[in-house]
Amino acid sequence: MKILFLGDVMGRAGRAAVTERLPGLRTEWGLDFVVVNGENASSGVGLTPDHAKALLAAGADCVTLGDHAFDQKDMLQFIEQEPRILRPLNYAKGAPGKGARLFTAQGGRKVLVLQALGQVFMKRPFDDPFSAVEAVLKAHPLGGLANATLVDMHCEATSEKMAMGHWCDGRASVVVGTHTHVPTGDAQILNGGTAYLTDAGMCGDYNSVIGMDKAEPLRRFITGMPKARFEPAAGPATLSGVYVETDDRTGLAKKVAMIRVGGRLQEARP
Repeated sequence: MKILFLGDVMGRAGRAAVTERLPGLRTEWGLDFVVVNGENASSGVGLTPDHAKALLAAGADCVTLGDHAFDQKDMLQFIEQEPRILRPLNYAKGAPGKGARLFTAQGGRKVLVLQALGQVFMKRPFDDPFSAVEAVLKAHPLGGLANATLVDMHCEATSEKMAMGHWCDGRASVVVGTHTHVPTGDAQILNGGTAYLTDAGMCGDYNSVIGMDKAEPLRRFITGMPKARFEPAAGPATLSGVYVETDDRTGLAKKVAMIRVGGRLQEARP
């Protein structure tokens, strides 16, 4: 199976890049399943229902969220109506929506997608992500009902993402980190056969400070004083993510490659 994961969509520039490029990439690369992290797609904070619909219409089979899952209040109701949107497994108890789901890909194959929030350097005390992921993986063993399993580990610390990768090794097809908006260069297949990338980066304008227009972040770093709201940078965006090919029988990864298309960053394709 050919799977594409795209990192955090950042504002209007990121949305435009996904909606303009993803349909063509699905055809060009023969993709069977696409997951997009959309938690920063609406003004850089959260995801509105209309913007979620646009990402899904562009070719995303699943949209994951993150710590900003419900910053756009309409998502509280919409996520109950749209099962293709996932919030973190270990979010606040009683939160609407689901943190994992078994999807049907092309040819009837099943793909399990789940997302967890890390705890290190995060502002809110989320529940333990490792036990949350463990429960889902035990209920859906790779190579059984799930032909492939993708884990989106949404957190700040690279160490916590790496730990999750090794924790899931041999039990997931791919573990990919999100949240920091900076793509890492460590795409690899771990010893047990799980594809891994510490951070997929963002789908956004890299002539920025992690996707935000440079002026206000620079002012705050230099003076320590806020003057205006952060606004997403609006220049040409790069699609950043990871491409994985899996064995349908075992669910393990056969190939992993970093993806960068368009915008300022050096291009990388499967």
